[in-house]
Amino acid sequence: MKNVLVLFGGQSSEHDVSCVSAMTVMDAIDTTRYEVTAVGITKDGRWKYIEDIDALKNQEKNHWEESLVEAYLLPVDGDNLMIKDPVSVRYKHVDVAFPVLHGLYGEDGRLQGMFEMLHIPYVGCGHLSGAVTMDKFFTKIIADSAGVAQAAYTPVRAYELKDIEAVMDRVESERDYPVFIKPSNAGSSVGITKAHNRDELKTGLLLAADNDSKILVEETITGREIECAVYGYGEGAVAAGIGEVVAAAEFYDFDAKYNNAESRTVINPELPVGKAEELKEAALKIYRACDCFGLSRVDFFLEEGTDRVVFNEINTIPGHTSISMYPMIMESAGYRLTDYLSGLIEMADERKCL
Repeated sequence: MKNVLVLFGGQSSEHDVSCVSAMTVMDAIDTTRYEVTAVGITKDGRWKYIEDIDALKNQEKNHWEESLVEAYLLPVDGDNLMIKDPVSVRYKHVDVAFPVLHGLYGEDGRLQGMFEMLHIPYVGCGHLSGAVTMDKFFTKIIADSAGVAQAAYTPVRAYELKDIEAVMDRVESERDYPVFIKPSNAGSSVGITKAHNRDELKTGLLLAADNDSKILVEETITGREIECAVYGYGEGAVAAGIGEVVAAAEFYDFDAKYNNAESRTVINPELPVGKAEELKEAALKIYRACDCFGLSRVDFFLEEGTDRVVFNEINTIPGHTSISMYPMIMESAGYRLTDYLSGLIEMADERKCL
């Protein structure tokens, strides 16, 4: 029986969402095929071994972060997980790592690179695809090279904001209001704002700079927000289905996504003839261009008035909360959560053969 190490929490702004996603994943992993070992990563980067996974699921708060039992992965072929408490040290063998971490320090390729150095098979996209899809600057470069339509943008570096008036002059010369201002490396819409005028542009630039050193100022694409679940790798990858986000706020920011009950999702929405197929084809095109592996959620706009399919972003470790789109799309397409999680775990070994 394979021992699957589920890692969750992490140091990003999506720490709490990751904890919820991990509970869903651990509940659904087929325990007749896999042993589950859980390690939570605190907001300051410490790894905590979870002694009782069932008790963890029933906790209202992250009390595991106060645990004195630490965990460390080791560069050895045998028992590669060291578990250390104040009085003893013990070891376990990890066969497959399953990172359920959203955002920086989990979804951005750093953790995946560590698994590769330790020769531990792992679920999901590799270090390169994680890095380039987390960084919206580089995702846009790849999308351009792949011929995938996307929003026009103006790049800004945080250090340029020393002369923020000059930056705003440049943005205004290239883009019409309203514009979206996005940190290049944030997730769950953290740090994203919409600016309708120069004052809001300034506020948005400063907020984005608090989240990242690179910023995108994008044209506003008015239209429906469509998301596509992709599963597998290479020529065997499939665009399983699509869903639509109906945001309660002006745009689907972190608060609208997780705290506003009026935001909702629609699976298999009614679309103009041929658009579902076009969306799936575009999702596979950018997924393969970014060398994605295992799973990703690819997000688009269906532009109002033109029905143009416009790529927005890729999430290589999509959420698995009760409101997350990816598992709902997969379920609707006939992929039970337990089954596709098993498929992802088995794919981890197939990566060695690529």
